[in-house]
Amino acid sequence: MSSSPVAVALAPTFERQENIMGASLSFAHYLLILEGAGWTIVLSLMGFIGGTIVGLPVAVGRISDNRILRRILAGWIALIQGIPLPVLMFLCYFGISVAGYNVPALIAAGVAMTTYSSAYLAEIWRGALQSVPTAQWEAAECLAMTRLQRMIHVILPQAVKISIPPTIGFLVQIVKNTSYAVVIGFAELTYTARLINNSTFKPFIVFSVIAAIYFVICYPLSHYSRRLERNLKRA
Repeated sequence: MSSSPVAVALAPTFERQENIMGASLSFAHYLLILEGAGWTIVLSLMGFIGGTIVGLPVAVGRISDNRILRRILAGWIALIQGIPLPVLMFLCYFGISVAGYNVPALIAAGVAMTTYSSAYLAEIWRGALQSVPTAQWEAAECLAMTRLQRMIHVILPQAVKISIPPTIGFLVQIVKNTSYAVVIGFAELTYTARLINNSTFKPFIVFSVIAAIYFVICYPLSHYSRRLERNLKRA
């Protein structure tokens, strides 16, 4: 039986597709995945360090005696926490471009991650500061310390111990949330996986490798966080 003209015309297309579908991951693909993992770690560090620099003063301001300052900072935190991270990525990337500056995707993603992380870290650290017993504040005040001295020498050292486990736990979330940078075309781990999948058509293999890399990065942090929490409870 003879083949139809349509089947004959589409035969080369189907053959090319089968060849692509049969393509396996090469050494170059794995190198590209490792490069994407490196950029994921870089973006995670940018978000965490930037979030620490911005979030710590915000946390201290949230427990200040100035009611207006507390309300302004609380409103800012509520605003950032109410905006999905992908939308925040878009706003940082395209918003800076609208202002007339051609910003690299890495910088825009770093600004977005810093803004996002600072809001959550500020709340974590505010809770830690308020968890320090009131007697510690009163004892420091009886020693005629200024508020700054009380914060540096008495309150912060105790609050740091309380905040370490949830802070490390949030760092895991930062690592995983870097995947949202794919929406602005930043070549982190998830974006790299999409590129490789588009060229090999091996989604299960590609994303299994990506999932394993995320696990390798995040599990030690999660394990360390739980261990720290157990040690602090015993202490």
